[in-house]
Amino acid sequence: MSAASVFVTAPVDLVKVRLQGQTNADRYRGPVHCVRVILRGEGPRGLFRGGLALALRDVPCYGLYFLPYELTCKALTESGRQPGTFAILVAGGVAGVVTWAFATPMDVVKARLQMSGAGGREYSGVLHCMRVSAREEGMRVFFKGLFLNSLRAFPVNAITFLSYESLMRIFCPPRAG
Repeated sequence: MSAASVFVTAPVDLVKVRLQGQTNADRYRGPVHCVRVILRGEGPRGLFRGGLALALRDVPCYGLYFLPYELTCKALTESGRQPGTFAILVAGGVAGVVTWAFATPMDVVKARLQMSGAGGREYSGVLHCMRVSAREEGMRVFFKGLFLNSLRAFPVNAITFLSYESLMRIFCPPRAG
């Protein structure tokens, strides 16, 4: 993940969170209207609210993503053999769950920062949000949603890795000999 990626994904993620977080349909009538309201009320910088938290969530987690996959694949595969379907599915699922376990704390912070411009509690930044959240709700607050994220992450990442490995075997078969 790069600065260019954050430049694109931060506004899209912000609009998604704002639309999901609204309690009545009066504030935003859709994605384009949401962007207009943000630009009018918060200016262009408003579209990047929570962008630092997004980067702090995604950059280390994308780096971590393949480690549990490779370790689990190796643990479930006989030495010298290619991992089978079961090993790939389990390893992919484990990779997704482990990655979300590391991503969830900053995901909570990101969502809170994104909602702070839409009538939610105001935070001055990432550290302020973390301090206030921990003080008022305890450290467990940073793992809200982890169970549901894991339920979704396991099958999604299992299929993702199985698809990737299957396509690699079709288009880039191992060389014989």
